[in-house]
Amino acid sequence: MTAQEMAHDAEPGGLPLPTPDMDGDALFKLGLMYSAGQGGCPLDRVSAHMIFNLAAMKGSIEARDYRREMSMEMDREEISEAQRAARRWIDAGSATFAA
Repeated sequence: MTAQEMAHDAEPGGLPLPTPDMDGDALFKLGLMYSAGQGGCPLDRVSAHMIFNLAAMKGSIEARDYRREMSMEMDREEISEAQRAARRWIDAGSATFAA
C-alpha cells in the first residue's frame, strides 16, 4: 500500500504527500523522507520510488539517481507497484511536468 492509499485512512494533517505545486527538488526531499522513514513519513520504499519518479519527471537529477538505487533494493512487484502509483497520480491530473 502506498503512502497515498494510507493517507485516505489517516487523520487530517497526517502523512506528508506530494502536491501538484511541488517542484522536482521538493518532491526529491519528500522522497528522501519516505526512503528513510523521517519527517512524519513511514519507511516506504514503494512510495519513495514513486515520489522519486515524479521528482525526476520534474527535472530532479538527484531523484533519478536515488530512484535507480531504490530499484536495486526492490523486487519487481514493488517497482511495478511504484510505477502504477506514479501513473495514477499523473492520470489524476496532479502534476505538471518539465518538457
